[in-house]
Formats: sequence, C-alpha cells, structure tokens
Amino acid sequence: MARRNSHDDRRRRDAKRRASTRRAARSATSGEPALLREVRRRLASGEPLDLLAEVSGLLAVVDPRRKSPMERTLGAGRDATPSEAELLATLADVDVPETTAMLAVVAQIGLDEQVRARARRALSGRRHQLPQWLRELGRARAYACVVLTDELGDGEDLLVGVRLSDGQELTGLLYVDHNLSAVAKDGFVVGTPIAEMCEMVAAQSVGSAPAMSQCEIDAADARARMEEAIEHGAIMFPPFESDTWPTARPLIEWMTRLLPEGGRGYERPEWSERAQKQLTRAFLASDHGGRFDDPDHRGLLESILWYGTDYGPGDPLHWSPVAVEILLLDWIPRKLVAPSIYLAKAPDLLRAFVRYAHAERGIRAERTEETIAAIDAHEPEYQKLIRSPRPQGPMALLAAMGAVDPDGPWELPAQEPLAPGEYLMRSLVAEAGGEEALAALSDEPLPDERFDWSEIPDDTHERVEETLALCDRCCDELLDGEYRTACRRYLAMVARGDPEVFRRRGSAATAAAAVCWTIGSANELFDPRHGGILVRDLLAHFGIRQGGVSQRALTLMKAAGVLDRDYYGSTWDIPLGTPELLVSRRRRRMIELREQYG
Repeated sequence: MARRNSHDDRRRRDAKRRASTRRAARSATSGEPALLREVRRRLASGEPLDLLAEVSGLLAVVDPRRKSPMERTLGAGRDATPSEAELLATLADVDVPETTAMLAVVAQIGLDEQVRARARRALSGRRHQLPQWLRELGRARAYACVVLTDELGDGEDLLVGVRLSDGQELTGLLYVDHNLSAVAKDGFVVGTPIAEMCEMVAAQSVGSAPAMSQCEIDAADARARMEEAIEHGAIMFPPFESDTWPTARPLIEWMTRLLPEGGRGYERPEWSERAQKQLTRAFLASDHGGRFDDPDHRGLLESILWYGTDYGPGDPLHWSPVAVEILLLDWIPRKLVAPSIYLAKAPDLLRAFVRYAHAERGIRAERTEETIAAIDAHEPEYQKLIRSPRPQGPMALLAAMGAVDPDGPWELPAQEPLAPGEYLMRSLVAEAGGEEALAALSDEPLPDERFDWSEIPDDTHERVEETLALCDRCCDELLDGEYRTACRRYLAMVARGDPEVFRRRGSAATAAAAVCWTIGSANELFDPRHGGILVRDLLAHFGIRQGGVSQRALTLMKAAGVLDRDYYGSTWDIPLGTPELLVSRRRRRMIELREQYG
C-alpha cells in the first residue's frame, strides 16, 4: 500500500508539473512564454539550423550526461530539471504549431530511441503545416566525411556533410582531442556544405597557422570514431564546455547516426618493450641525446616513454605545446614519486627528446620551436610544483573530482634538498660559468670587436669566413653590435675547438643560423616577455624553412666544448657557461635575479 500511495503521489506531482507547463505554453499568444516565441521566430527564418540548434540545446539541458559521476551513480544533487521523457510529455500535451515543430525534431535527434519513437507517435495526430525539410527530416542523408588533422597530432576534426530532402545542407564538426586519448572536446554545426567548410579551414592553414591535412574518411569509420569519442567525452569530469558544446551534441549525434555502422574506431599503436628499448638506444646515440646517457636521465626517459606510449595518442614521438604542458604540469608531478633534485632534470631531457622526435617525424622547425618554448614557459611552475605538497596517485583523482580537499595536507617525498630559489641560483651559476663569475657579473655592453683568427687552422678560413659574413649580416640587419660580438666570439670558439666542423661539407647558411640561434637562445632573444623576435623570422633571414638548425646547433656546441660543462638546467637547453657570450640586457637580468635570490 505504501508503494501504491508513493506511486500515486509521484503521478500527481508529474501531472501537476505538466499542467503548469501547458498553461504557460497556451498563453503564447499573450507573449509570455519565451520558448514558443523563439521557436516561432526560428521557424520563420527558413534556416533549418536555427530550429535544429534550438531543440538540440534544449535536449542538452535534460541530458543526464551533464551530471557529475557522483550524481549519476548515487542520484545525489537531484535538481528540478526535467528528464527527456518529461520534456516529451509536455510537448505532446500542448497541441500548437511550435510544439509540433519541436516534436518533429525530437523524433529524429532525441537522445533516446524510445523517446524518438514516442515523439513520432505523438506527431501522427498533428495537422499543423511544417516546412518540407522538417516534415521530411527523416529523409536527410549523410553524403561525405572528412578528417582534418593537425601537423603535431594533438587532435582531429571529424566533419560530416548532411543534405536535407529539399537540398539544403549542414556540416557537423566534432573536435577529438588525442592528448586525452580520443575524447570529444568540442563540436558545432553550420549551415554550409562540407566542401566550403574544408576550403575555409584550408585557407586558415596558410602561412604561420598550424598545418592541417585533409582527407576523406570511410563513413562507417567516421561513425565509429565519433561515437567512441563522444562516449569517452561524456564520462569526463569536469565536462568540456564551450559556447557550442555540449549544446550541439544531440544534433551531431543525430548526424552520426545517419552514417553506416560497422566501421573501425581509434586503434592505439602498440609499442613493445623491445621497441621502446630500441627508441631509447637510438635517442641516446644521437646528437640530441648523447649527453643524457646516465642512470638518472635514463630513468626519466623511461617515464617519459611510459607517458608517451600509455597516455594521449600512444605515440612516444608525439610532442606538442599541449602535450608537454600536460606532462610537466600534471602527469609527472602527480605520477612520479621521487626527490625534486631528480625530477628537476626532466625539462632539459624533454627538450632534447622533443627535438629528436620532431626530426624523426619531419616536423617543421617553427613547430619544434613552439614546443620548446612551451617547455621553457612551463618550467618555472613545474620546478615549483615538484617542490610543493601535492596530491598524487588515487588521491589526485579524488581531488580533481572534489571528493577530497585539493589543498591537502599532503606529505612530500623524503629529502627535498633544493628550494625554488636555490634551483634558480644553480641555473644562474651554470649560465655565468661559476659562482665567482656570477658574483663579478656586470652589465657593461659588449664591445664592438673584430673576429679573433688566432689558433684557427688556415685550411678552414674560407669556410669560417663565409659563415662569419652571414652571421655579421644577420646581426646588422636584425640584431645589434652586442649580438655581433657575441656571435663572433662563439664562432671562434667552435672553429678553434673542433676545426673538423668546417672541413666537412655543410651549408654555411645553416651553420650561421645555428650560431645566431644559439646566442639568441642563451640571451632569451626569442622570449616574447622581453620583446624578442620570432625564431621563424631569424631562420627566414637565412632562407631556412625546415628543421635542421637545432641539430646543427648541438654539433657546434660540442665543438665549442659547451656540452662538457656541468649544468643544472636553465631557460634554454644548455647554458653557454661564460658571460663573454651574454649581451648586457641578459646580464642585467641575471644580476637582478642574483640579488633577489642569492
């Protein structure tokens, strides 16, 4: 009896709620209900997307996937938002043209098949006039699928072209983030044919914009990918939101259902233990990785490969600004339990591995420098994080869900020998070439001096002179006299340190670009915070568009003896270890930091 009374009470409450909604809907002619006025306006526009987007947004509001995992599992936080079934019941009870139009849309794009079937039954008794495209929405056909992929592989756009019965066209776009293991992160629908949409994307990829590759994709495979990505995205918490997502999710899911079934979804690459060991050997044997062949760096490299193979897209050679941000500001601080003096070595190792990976993948030089710049930008926060109390492992997941206090208290790993200020001082000492050099540092401008030919073998003079002329011209046209002196000094160090560099065949332009790039990097020339220039502008001066400068720079550093120096990491990969190569602005900044933290 108690159950029956409870059931009857629930039925009375539902009936009361629907009656209230019906009264509001029937007063539409008096201008009170905003929803019916808006539906009427969108119907009058003649643009199918206007009405479809409105109903899609309404369905997104009643979508149970918007709730947190705790609410879904335990039913906690029950609010007054109706369910999709309750929304349908309200529309079915109010017999006006606007609700008929909405029922026609719900019958196709509704979240649940049972709700869609009930909407079709409710429509069978309606006699209101609807536009052809809406009456025949069930005859819409998906006719083309395209995938757009970013050069660095962070994600892809999956596009579906749909043609309505009256010839009007829609294009749905779903952005899938591969750094989060194929998760739908954003999406929208436009009233534009898919061919025009692809042309617009191609036009935006010209010049300095990220390169996007376009290709058609099997319709069944596109459906499998989209369904998989949407499913993964729906369980993420907190959910991804934008001005169009997840309001466009019901509409994009409808477009996805128009595609054939039976396709293949995302397939993660398999990296065996043997393949990872081969990759490790190849990196450590390369010019990029030779200086990291020691136990600490090998251990860190193993962790970086663990992240690369088991997380994100599953490719250890995939590195982008977003990927390195996730690794440094989330994954390593959360996953690796180790002393900070050990973890502090990760950024320099990562810089070298990124350069190696991009060279293997044939990534453009400017994209490599963007990724390296991201490591530089995030390193200060990373160094602070690994020295700060923080949740790790399962506790980090609970903190992200709000189940435990994200502010701790947390216990740190044992033995934390370096504070952030001490770490910075170590970097400054390495950059200056020793504690005495740092203490004696001045900000006097470098003098305008001639190139020092002493101890440079005669048989290399022609090649060195050619490189020198190119360096001088770059400094005269893009930089200043201090940079010219620093580049001359560094070039002389290289030529004296290993003359074989200039006896081997090689491009003088690439060598000169490597010299200027190294001196610029050491002096934070490319840091936008200091009004620097772009790396690509420096490379363009030498007529260089592709990669190769970073690798040549490492070869010159070996020749100059820079890689033999002890160092503890800095803003750029390798401190040059002498104030003789630093311009006055950089030395002035080092003095300020020395006084602040010394």
